[in-house]
Amino acid sequence: MTDPLAWLIDLDGVRSAYAGTRDGIDVMLRDRGLRKTSPELTGESLLRGAHASAVLEGSASTLEQVRAGETDEIAADAVRLSASMLALAPLLKTAPLQAIARLHTVVASAALPAESLGRPRDAASADRLRGVSELLLSDTSAPALLVAAIAHADVATAAPFASHNGIVARALERLVLVSRGVDAKSLVVPEAGHLAHRAAYESNLRGYSEGGPSGVHSWALYGAEAFAAGAEASPLVTG
Repeated sequence: MTDPLAWLIDLDGVRSAYAGTRDGIDVMLRDRGLRKTSPELTGESLLRGAHASAVLEGSASTLEQVRAGETDEIAADAVRLSASMLALAPLLKTAPLQAIARLHTVVASAALPAESLGRPRDAASADRLRGVSELLLSDTSAPALLVAAIAHADVATAAPFASHNGIVARALERLVLVSRGVDAKSLVVPEAGHLAHRAAYESNLRGYSEGGPSGVHSWALYGAEAFAAGAEASPLVTG
């Protein structure tokens, strides 16, 4: 079977960028997490991620409001997803389409009719999701961080569902890191990394969608930077 990401790994700067980012994440999790890791820290990471993802989706809620449960609808949806998403990590390994559909079902349950939950908008959207599933099931030599970044961009740019596509894409990215052992306790906050670099995030997603191979290359390089920022946003680092 052809490695779907082999061409991308060998482009200028990609392999070294992801190796450096992974090393930084590993050091952070090992050195700062040995005596501090707890379910509460995972919960804090998920909450920060839900807030950041909601803001990127258009929420005006602050992190303080999210903590207090006083959120707008978008943030409430993101928080609801954050409470259950990690349970889908095993399913993502064997049935990615089902896991992605479940992410959408949970996040959009208060906004869409039941018949629209977890269902792609049309045949083209269904095809794009099958492509993401094939990527996640493929035997690739690409680092897990890069797989996560590409899965994220595929879902975000395909916008396969009737709503909440960005939140689903960012949740999928986090879930790939968990399921592939990069961050088993989900202490990195990749969503916060994207929010910290919002202009670059949005422009690189456009490039991914419209810019051909060079746009994918730029997204890949951006992704390594965003993951590094997400590690710095971890509650292990900032308390």
